[in-house]
Amino acid sequence: MYAVIENGGKQYRVTQGDTVDFETLDGEVGAKVELGRVLALVDGASVTTGNAAGTAKVTGTITMNDRGKKTLVFKFKRKKQYKRTIGHRQNFTRVKIDEISA
Repeated sequence: MYAVIENGGKQYRVTQGDTVDFETLDGEVGAKVELGRVLALVDGASVTTGNAAGTAKVTGTITMNDRGKKTLVFKFKRKKQYKRTIGHRQNFTRVKIDEISA
């Protein structure tokens, strides 16, 4: 069984036991969290979407709060001697999926 959930404006396909990185969630390491809206629920050959899937719940445990790899942003305009380098590290929360309940 797997579910498609929406969290932080992105969609994720999750199954029980998966470890997924989400945008920063409130909570300490070890806390139980209920993840975003369920868009689809697939159990074998049956597929549930819409309002029926909206009643399903996906819960998980926060395993880590951290920052991702550094992304470099380089701006350049030729013939104008303009160069700018900016670095960015996005915060994330790693969650282990405990249960998908229909």
